[in-house]
Amino acid sequence: MARRGHGEGSIYQRKDGRWAASISLEGRKRKTFYGKTRKEVQEQLTKALHEQQQGTLATGSRQTVKAFLLNWMEDVHKQNIRLGSQRRYTSLLNNHILPEIGHIPLQKLTAQQVQALYTRKLKSGLSVSMISGIHALLHKALDQAVKWKLVSINVCDAVSVPTKPKHENHPLTPEQAKKLLEAARSHRLETLLTVALATGMRKGELLSLRWADVDIEDMSLQVKRTFLGKYKGENKENEPKSASGRRNIPLAQFAVDALKQHRIRQLEARLQVGDAWVDCDLVFCKCNGDFIALTTFHESFKALLRDASLPNIRFHDLRHSAATILLSMGVDMKVIQQILGHSNYAITANIYSHVLPSMSREAMQKMDDVFRKQSR
Repeated sequence: MARRGHGEGSIYQRKDGRWAASISLEGRKRKTFYGKTRKEVQEQLTKALHEQQQGTLATGSRQTVKAFLLNWMEDVHKQNIRLGSQRRYTSLLNNHILPEIGHIPLQKLTAQQVQALYTRKLKSGLSVSMISGIHALLHKALDQAVKWKLVSINVCDAVSVPTKPKHENHPLTPEQAKKLLEAARSHRLETLLTVALATGMRKGELLSLRWADVDIEDMSLQVKRTFLGKYKGENKENEPKSASGRRNIPLAQFAVDALKQHRIRQLEARLQVGDAWVDCDLVFCKCNGDFIALTTFHESFKALLRDASLPNIRFHDLRHSAATILLSMGVDMKVIQQILGHSNYAITANIYSHVLPSMSREAMQKMDDVFRKQSR
């Protein structure tokens, strides 16, 4: 028989000996809890009544973590993120999250299970950066689950994430930059590296640059898109992440000269290829005019670093090289922000603040020279 205490919902013992408790929901629905003892279901019911009063009671349909994440990714999150992020999140789901916790009922997922997932991944050799990506994805998805009242809390709030080590930039000095360009002389990446060091453009921005974006007479170029690589057999591009990323960059004379020579060589290569030429109007392309594969590009860049006896830096460090060289020449930080396409001044200042002390010393030296001459 049902036994009901004041304000506690229904508690009763089933024929199989188990205890059950239930509360009323909107739409004449009921939510039921089961346990071995009356005390056990009483505790569940008390918690549920409190959550119902607070408006945090999970009332959605029961489903596994896998079913929820796939539905959330397809119907919600995928619509609001760029293609590159879609590929990264899909990889995290399929390779790391779903095989580990996908079978767990969503409402029974615990912080301990998520913490154990991170620990296993860390021990298996997965980078802290990747684990941080897993956490960010899970946290965002479970926030939505809370809003949909599929769960009452986001268990990721109670999980500790491994500290992500801060990546140190390794910009080239002007002398090292010259060594790199010397090693790249007559190489098909020579002009690309020249433009990279002259403009601080990102790899994807360079690989998607069109001749229509380059104004030789005005000595400038426009950044309008970025290359993401191949996805499902097709070359994919995106617009810059922010409005400031879509920008006009002035070119130094040495970069313009390099582009002029590169254009001549490319036209000669096009004549040799003939009908096999893929007309994408790309400034930097394969020998048939098509997009350069990211893996091939990466391997070629690393080989040039070895040939020049330079440190094994990332290509992105050429962007930092351009910025630090400009700063050392006295170019204003605001101008560098616009060239790099940072959305605000603080980003630029934070990244390159390490250059400022040496600039300050140079400024004090110049001031000292002025006043010491006057005192004489």
